[in-house]
Amino acid sequence: MASSQSNGGNGVYSPELRLKTFQRSIVLSIFLWPSLSLAVTSLWGGPESADKREYIAGTLIDLLSEEENKDVEADWIETILLQFMSDEFEVNVDDGSAMEVANGIVKCREECKRGAWEEESSLCRKLEKAWETKGGKSDSLAQFQQGEDQGETDSEASGDEDEDGDVDMDEVPQLVRVKEPVVPQVDEDGFTMVTKKRR
Repeated sequence: MASSQSNGGNGVYSPELRLKTFQRSIVLSIFLWPSLSLAVTSLWGGPESADKREYIAGTLIDLLSEEENKDVEADWIETILLQFMSDEFEVNVDDGSAMEVANGIVKCREECKRGAWEEESSLCRKLEKAWETKGGKSDSLAQFQQGEDQGETDSEASGDEDEDGDVDMDEVPQLVRVKEPVVPQVDEDGFTMVTKKRR
C-alpha cells in the first residue's frame, strides 16, 4: 500500500518529488484561502487580482525553497501573507485565516520531508481533495508547473493573457472627421473680428 511505503519516507521518494509536492501544497493553500479568494473574485486588487494571487504563491514557493528558509515558522509565513494582503488588496485580514494557511504550509512541509503526503490523514492529501471538490480545473493553477519549467510557464502565461485580452471585432468602426477648432481672426490693429456662424 502507498501509505505503508510513504511511512518509510526517506528511501521511497526523491528530493525532487518531495519539493514538487511541497510547492504544489503551497499553491493549493494559497488558492484555497477564502480571504484571498474573496479579494480576487471581488477585484479588490484591481483587474490584475488573479495575477497577484499567482504572484504570492510563486513568491512563497521561491522563499520556502531557499535553503536558509527551510525551517521557518508559521509566524514568518503569516507575516508575509498579511503584508501581501494589505499591500496588494488593501485588506487587513484579522480572522486568523492567514495563520491557518501558514500552519498548513508548515505542516505540509513536514509531511513532504517524511514522504507522508499520500497518507489519508495528511494535509497535502486533504488540500488535493478540497481542490478537486472545488472544481480543480483553474487555468491559473495549471500555470504552476513545479520544478524547472516554472519560469517558462510564467512567460507563456503572460503571453496567454495578452491573447485573452484581445477583442474580436467583425468590422472596423468608421472614422469620424474631427471638427477643426475655430481660430479667431485678428485684424491689423489687433482687434478680433466677429464672424457670422455658418449654418
